[in-house]
Amino acid sequence: MSTPDAKNRKIIEGRPALIVIDILAGAFINQDKRAIAHMPDYVERMALSRKLIDKARERDIPVIFIQEVHRPDGIDFGRELDGDEDRHCIEGHPHTEIAAEQLGYREDDYLIKKRRYSAFYGTDLEILLRGLDVDTLLLCGGLTDVCVHYTFVDGHQGDYFCRVAEDCVAGSSYRAHEGALEAMEYLQRGARRSLDSMLSAMDSHIKPERRV
Repeated sequence: MSTPDAKNRKIIEGRPALIVIDILAGAFINQDKRAIAHMPDYVERMALSRKLIDKARERDIPVIFIQEVHRPDGIDFGRELDGDEDRHCIEGHPHTEIAAEQLGYREDDYLIKKRRYSAFYGTDLEILLRGLDVDTLLLCGGLTDVCVHYTFVDGHQGDYFCRVAEDCVAGSSYRAHEGALEAMEYLQRGARRSLDSMLSAMDSHIKPERRV
């Protein structure tokens, strides 16, 4: 059953958290061949996420970094290599680290490591969100059609309000990127948001009292 006032939802409902998905150091390093295809302006879109991170810090909104990692022996890839992707995000490799310099990452930031596409699958993200009393997930990062999409779906199924900064996500191709954004908008009206509108919503956000 749809929510009667769904069309009138605000960008931020209740208490938000910014979820920064898989913006890793390798994205900003020139490579002859990448294990995963990226749309042409991928790096520029990832860099724009810094604006969201800085605004979140300014407005006391929790920032949660998501990092995909896989063991060097590949035991935890499962079916992930059955498609177009080669081995990637190997634990301990410099390319797999959070893009700390570009994003202003801090050692005391929240960090969730995942072995699958969704940031919820097999991680303690749900426990962290409950501890932070979060209602709205503000999403940025990559890939739009993979990890962002599947994290969005799990957040949606967990009854979170989910918003995607469409300027700050990028897919394996423009077609896949756009298709994923359309799929997310189908699940929640108003899920697709511009960077400027999300920054404005964060800027005007008044932190509500914690629920007891």
